[in-house]
Amino acid sequence: MRKLLKYLKHYKLQSVLAPFFKLLEAAFELFVPILVAAIIDNGISGDGGWKYIVNVCLILVGLGVIGLVCAVSAQYFAARAAVGFSQELRGDLFKKVQTLSYSAIDGLGTSKIITRMTSDVNQIQSGVNLVLRLFMRSPFIVFGAMVMAFVIDVTAGGVFAVTIAVLCAVVFTIMLVSIPMYRRVQSDLDKVTASTRENLTGARVIRAFCKEQDEINSYNARNGQLTKSQKYVGKFAALMNPLTYAIINASIIVLLYVGAIKVDGGSLTQGNVVALYNYMGQILIELIKLANLIITVTKSFACAGRVNEILEMSEEKIRTDITPASSKCPFIVFDKVCVNYGNAGMDELSDLSFSVEKGQTIGIIGGTGAGKTTLINLIPHFYDTSSGTVLIDGKNVNSIGDEKLRDMCGIVPQQAVLFKGTMRENLQWGKNDATDEEIMSAVQTAQAADVINSKPGGLDELVEQGGKNFSGGQRQRLTIARALVKKSEILILDDSASALDYATDANLRKSLKQLPYKPTVFIVSQRTSSIRHADKIVVLDGGKAVGIGTHEELLKTCEIYREIHNSQFSVKEA
Repeated sequence: MRKLLKYLKHYKLQSVLAPFFKLLEAAFELFVPILVAAIIDNGISGDGGWKYIVNVCLILVGLGVIGLVCAVSAQYFAARAAVGFSQELRGDLFKKVQTLSYSAIDGLGTSKIITRMTSDVNQIQSGVNLVLRLFMRSPFIVFGAMVMAFVIDVTAGGVFAVTIAVLCAVVFTIMLVSIPMYRRVQSDLDKVTASTRENLTGARVIRAFCKEQDEINSYNARNGQLTKSQKYVGKFAALMNPLTYAIINASIIVLLYVGAIKVDGGSLTQGNVVALYNYMGQILIELIKLANLIITVTKSFACAGRVNEILEMSEEKIRTDITPASSKCPFIVFDKVCVNYGNAGMDELSDLSFSVEKGQTIGIIGGTGAGKTTLINLIPHFYDTSSGTVLIDGKNVNSIGDEKLRDMCGIVPQQAVLFKGTMRENLQWGKNDATDEEIMSAVQTAQAADVINSKPGGLDELVEQGGKNFSGGQRQRLTIARALVKKSEILILDDSASALDYATDANLRKSLKQLPYKPTVFIVSQRTSSIRHADKIVVLDGGKAVGIGTHEELLKTCEIYREIHNSQFSVKEA
């Protein structure tokens, strides 16, 4: 939590004024029992009469009004600081997630990131708000009441001191034990969030396979575990209030007993006993507030640790300076590349070596899980190699800045994703100042002109989140157009024509060949028809290159490629 306090640096004034006004309110409250004692001793029992009582009551009303103004002011400044704190924290958290490597995001999981940016940050915000309002007020009232008790009577002050020591031991013991429990609760919440997200994103698949009841059972199991964890920690935390009440009431009994003896002996007045009782009541109220504060702060500390884990994560990328190769070096070189995801038992890619000249078209084909997407993700440095090197223009991708490297690449991912906005805004992602002519040129190449023309708004047609108001084929063509608007040196198409018919796919490949700036194109596909005219085809099987060559060469020399091709075409067509 200490590391996150830097987000209060822009709210220093509010962070000072909030506890300051709370302390003012607390100081005025400490005078109330003294005034009540004065009413009893001087107004009721003494010679002051009704006039004295009314005057003192007016003073009490004045203290109440001033306390109300101080309380409202403290609440305002605390809320300003807490909301500003969470705004900056959530902003930095979002920025950090944007800089994390693919492997780091894979390790965290989407549901954990969402939970930490929403639930965890909200819990921290509540903790900051309560700390600014109560963290100084409650101890001030507690110890202030003890000091006032010593002023009234030393013996009574001793009762206060013992009571406060016992209460502090109870409160801090419960706090220390409950912190790890709240961490487990948040971890169980991550699992419930993950289950909910999976069910929402895969609703159609679940219904198609009639798995509704299975998913309900799975969700209920995870939700039940969360409920069990919350009940367990709730029962333990609930001990705070009854224990506090028991200790305070026992102390009040002792205090009244001591006070009665002292009043009978004449060393203490009835008003003083009432004042001491009121001070003990104030301690009770403030310790209940402090108990709730500690429970909230305990949750906040647990959440702060989880949020800080993300903020302190490194990009996990190796940065080395590689001396540029000679100008005769191929444009892109894979040299004995191996990739292993975390603690996976086998390499996703193993001993992969091939080179690509500028302007060539490279086809990548293989079975599911062969490593096709992993291969093309190494080019824009989404993942690091475990061993071996990937060179672009003679430089190791590790030594090229990510921003510069990705400016060189136009990427169409395996899953076609459009973002909420207009079609123009989506297509301008690669080039913010792209004109309508540039956009329509890319759209024509991507065979997406009919998509634009079929919409009443044209380029200004609204796109729903995820592009849900477009078909799969339309989304794929629009994402291809988005990549083409950049006019990048390297164009990566990761199985981006899977939803296109053969004719549209053929027209797309023909248009890519005719691009005037001649990009180097990588086409990942399950269809041999999509890559048969490529300058070089890489056939992957189990993460290894089992064949590299042209379509005709591979039909003769690579059995796996021949099997894939023959499964899609008759032997006569082959």
